[in-house]
Amino acid sequence: MNPNLENELDPATCWQAMSVRDRRFDGRFFAAVVTTKVYCRPICPIPLRKPENVTWFSTASAAEARGFRPCRRCRPHTSPGTPAWHGTSAVVARALRLIEAGAMDHGNVEELAEHVGIGARHLRRLFVEHLGIAPNQIANARRLRMARQLLKETSLSINQVAASAGFQSIRQFNHAIRSSFEQSPSKLRKAESRIDPAYTGEEISLYLPFHPPMDWSALLRFFSEHAIPGIETVDDHCYRRTIQLGDAKGFIEVACDPNRPRLQLRIKLSTLDSLILVAQRARTLFDLDADPKQMSRQLVRTRRPHSIFGARPGLRVPGAWDVFETVVLAVLGQRLGTRAGASAARLVRAFGRPIETSRPGLTHLFPLPETLAQDDLASIGINSETAEKIHMLATGYRDGKALTRILPQLRLDEDISRYLALRTLGEQNSFAVSDGRSAYAAMYQWIAHTEGITSGLTQPG
Repeated sequence: MNPNLENELDPATCWQAMSVRDRRFDGRFFAAVVTTKVYCRPICPIPLRKPENVTWFSTASAAEARGFRPCRRCRPHTSPGTPAWHGTSAVVARALRLIEAGAMDHGNVEELAEHVGIGARHLRRLFVEHLGIAPNQIANARRLRMARQLLKETSLSINQVAASAGFQSIRQFNHAIRSSFEQSPSKLRKAESRIDPAYTGEEISLYLPFHPPMDWSALLRFFSEHAIPGIETVDDHCYRRTIQLGDAKGFIEVACDPNRPRLQLRIKLSTLDSLILVAQRARTLFDLDADPKQMSRQLVRTRRPHSIFGARPGLRVPGAWDVFETVVLAVLGQRLGTRAGASAARLVRAFGRPIETSRPGLTHLFPLPETLAQDDLASIGINSETAEKIHMLATGYRDGKALTRILPQLRLDEDISRYLALRTLGEQNSFAVSDGRSAYAAMYQWIAHTEGITSGLTQPG
């Protein structure tokens, strides 16, 4: 970074942003008071007195290098963009992903903290600092959202709703509903139910809202070109796949509501305990939590923002239904843009468990890590180097190792590692490159390339 970058800041603009405590500028610059030798964030609650006593810096390190110390109120050394902020926010982000994946449905904060490698007390402090709420409150809010949705949109019994939403007992469920909505589950259902009569049998139908716009056809095109034979099918309107979560086996079907910004998720499972996880994985798969406005702001930094973004507004980054499955396919494909098609089909036929479904083309479940850790992959034509990597991956998963510890051992191409970090771990910075493009920008260009809507774009990898 240019050490003289602070000289390029406009003092008038910085003062105006500081005076209104504009959070959009948090981490973008810092105000250092010459008389007190203290520097602050733009959102610091302590008012500045005289503009002539303030020096402006682009980074916290630049302010400290000039002899200023951090303010004790706003703690500028932990603001967005600083190493400390990235470190603690990454811990919170990982913990949030684990909560959304159900880590606290059958666990507690201590076990969650152990997964992210810090103490429970420190994890609670980080959650309060970054989110203003404790981990168990976030987990409970997640369960309540799903419970309310199931009461509204399904005919499941109260006991089934409680189990499907992740509550440990019907007593805990009733207490949570009464505390949050001031009425019993049955009264809440009576007041808000909007059950679709066509799907009150074995298949469960849920709606997954998103922030518009969404380029649904681009997502379907991507999943169609990368579909795993026997596991996934895609047509012009719908995505389908087989799923297995613990002992629960079945399939999902996802279509876009033409009248409202939401997807319709149809689920058929042998048991219902995993419904909340199915809904969350579907949201991740289709990037439903993305903010299109934020994506737009990031994409305007690309080299050709108008032609790309104007051609396909609402593009999303395709997620991964199952991390293990996605990494196996990446290893089989060896590089971005290469489809594992034939190898994946042989792998599924040889080692995947057959399943009977009411949807044509959905015939198998993806092989489990326990299976691929011990089977002879060379017997289906997979070369020895690839087979060794898949064995290593499957063994690590079987033994409970984290993906972040397994990936370095696989010696994958750097671009593939970044691709996997983005699709499976939600690491939006994994595609940051030297010209300043964001993760969404790089992935957007890659998807745009596969869509054939522009030419001359370099794919990431």
